[in-house]
Amino acid sequence: MDFRLLLILAALAGASRATAGETTVHVAPLDDMKAVVASVEPAHQLVARARIGGTVTSLKIKEGDTVAAGAEVAVVADQKLFLQMQSLDQRIRAQQAQRDKAKTDFERAQELLRRGVSTKVMFDQAKTALDVAERNLSALQSDKSVIEQQAAEGSVKSPGPGRILTIPVSVGRVVMPGETIATLAEDNYILRLQLPERHARFMRAGDRVEIGERGVNTGAGARKEGRVRIVYPEIQGGRVIADVDVKGLDNYFVGERARVYVTTGKRNAILAPKSAVYRRAGVDFVKLANDAEVVVQTGDVHGEAIEILSGLHDGDAVQTP
Repeated sequence: MDFRLLLILAALAGASRATAGETTVHVAPLDDMKAVVASVEPAHQLVARARIGGTVTSLKIKEGDTVAAGAEVAVVADQKLFLQMQSLDQRIRAQQAQRDKAKTDFERAQELLRRGVSTKVMFDQAKTALDVAERNLSALQSDKSVIEQQAAEGSVKSPGPGRILTIPVSVGRVVMPGETIATLAEDNYILRLQLPERHARFMRAGDRVEIGERGVNTGAGARKEGRVRIVYPEIQGGRVIADVDVKGLDNYFVGERARVYVTTGKRNAILAPKSAVYRRAGVDFVKLANDAEVVVQTGDVHGEAIEILSGLHDGDAVQTP
């Protein structure tokens, strides 16, 4: 019975060895990826400003709200405009009365001239008085239209669609023309990263970058892929600023950080199939072609391959299941 069991185990071992393959590892150039921390920023930041000076009478938004282009976000009122409007209304009514009198005088002079009991000079004087009264009334109405337009400009509109970031004013506060009422972030977000100056020469617009987990986590989670949108030509504090386009940033907070891996040149490394590496008691091993087990130190994963930092040499043959 024991002899038969030994034969079965030997057959299984032979089958396992027969199905195992061998892969020769070599030193190959790899992109040298450096980890930097980037922050989520809107591609464009919009500002809703007051067009007239006055007092903020109402705020129709709060931080975090999403608004459409042209939506009213606040109302600024100037009490002086209301008083000017009242004064103009009284002057318009008075001028309308003068116009009506001048019109009546003109019609009377026209009738007397038709009967031949008046002169052409009196008719011309009446016509001129009517023209002056009508032009004065038209000028006052134009002045009223200007005041109405100024009052209408107290409605602060959103310059575009986006999400409200900050509201630096409150109801009852006096603001000046051009003062910021609210700042908005467009729906399009980018990752803004700062790269050390020594690595700046390796980065170009269109380069591929890898984005790790959101926040400041350093776990080896799944990475997203992004593309460098623009590399700014100005160095600030010894660092180069660049923007990266990434899909799926709409659920991030503005200012939230994420770990980004950028290419800063080439380096030589040994890659082995991931299936060739196995772990036992917290230690990574690789079995060579001669069945010898070697302790290895692993690095980043590149698709179906994994980087071997130590334990293997160029030309070693490793077993893969």
